[in-house]
Amino acid sequence: MNALITNDAVVLGLLLATLALIFHFSSLPKFAGFFKIIPSLLLCYFLPAAYNSLGLIDGESSNLYFVASRYLLPASLVLLCLSIDLKGIWNLGPKALIMFFTATFGIVIGGPLALWAVSFIEPSVLGGDSPEAFWRGLSTVAGSWIGGGANQAALKEISGTLDSQFSAMLIVDVFVANLWMPFLLVGAGMSAILDRKLKADSSAVDELKEKVEAFQLGIARVPSFQDLMIIAGIAFGAVAVSHALADGLAPGFSAWFTRIKTANPDSFVQYLSSLEGGFFWLVVAATAIGIGLSFTKLRNYEGAGASKTGSVFLYVLVATIGMKMDVVELYHNWDVYWSVILIGLLWMLTHIIILLTVAKIIKAPFFYVAVGSQANIGGAASAPIVAAAFSPALAPVGVLLAVLGYAVGTVGAIVCMELMHAISM
Repeated sequence: MNALITNDAVVLGLLLATLALIFHFSSLPKFAGFFKIIPSLLLCYFLPAAYNSLGLIDGESSNLYFVASRYLLPASLVLLCLSIDLKGIWNLGPKALIMFFTATFGIVIGGPLALWAVSFIEPSVLGGDSPEAFWRGLSTVAGSWIGGGANQAALKEISGTLDSQFSAMLIVDVFVANLWMPFLLVGAGMSAILDRKLKADSSAVDELKEKVEAFQLGIARVPSFQDLMIIAGIAFGAVAVSHALADGLAPGFSAWFTRIKTANPDSFVQYLSSLEGGFFWLVVAATAIGIGLSFTKLRNYEGAGASKTGSVFLYVLVATIGMKMDVVELYHNWDVYWSVILIGLLWMLTHIIILLTVAKIIKAPFFYVAVGSQANIGGAASAPIVAAAFSPALAPVGVLLAVLGYAVGTVGAIVCMELMHAISM
């Protein structure tokens, strides 16, 4: 079915108008009860998904997500990190990292367990060493969920996934991952209740949030035209530098990896080949520039709305992520995708159970659970979104953990792949 609207300029206008209406209604007292149950951020995600599923727009053929992820995302990362409090993040303690690596472990072990469980219902999901064996395609999902697109591409090559199978695995990747994110956004709105159930001490998170918010209030001012132009210059000047660095670093690392793999085929370095990806270096460069600028007087532009501008870019990204989800296509191809989707759902369930179990044991705040999970599952595109759902002041925590996810993504996915391979044999 052809989409009703195919012009990206019209689609962008529709998305921005939708975002504007959501935030307009969320500011009205008579809708306060509704938005306590359904967060604004959730609607910013689901309404574009509804447009796509109903055939109003076509998220797959649109270039808006690419533009948002390559231009608006790095600009947002710079502006969100501009007033970052590194000492405050350090003071969050080891629980944030523990939950991040717990989330990684949940994905590594969840894939093999899900594949094993579904094989009792549908034995064809195994397949041994055949080119069509499911473990090959599922390894690309592991790469995406632990790291991101670069890690996914690396696993596609390492596992020898067929193109026809890869398209089915993208359904698992996009649908299941996007199904989990709304629960995290709802959880952010009731984090105090969840923290009580987890018996967690969220004082360090609250202290960081209050400290950043106090800094923001202390330097707050009505932004002038000059302020806004400087903020735009900081953001997109940093984007330009980030792209230049990524363009320079990625080919060099690619050549280095090629030399290492040729000379030493069994070298551990080949498992880090996701570092060849330009998007990895784009995210790292933008984050590093933002953190670097936080040590200069430019951090005072937070008072003129730097992080608010970054949040606008982030919400546009949320809308473009939402528009890629198509529930109708999944329904129409259920006979083809049901076993893959079932594996994905059981995989995610395992990830969630392990996360919540460890959180309960170490009494970690739900903030660590949500951001640790999304730093793996969603990466830099959505981890700061989930973190910002708790408080815009906390978005940089999501950014830093997401960068860590890119770094360990391919290694974790390789382990997951070999476990699934063993089960398939």
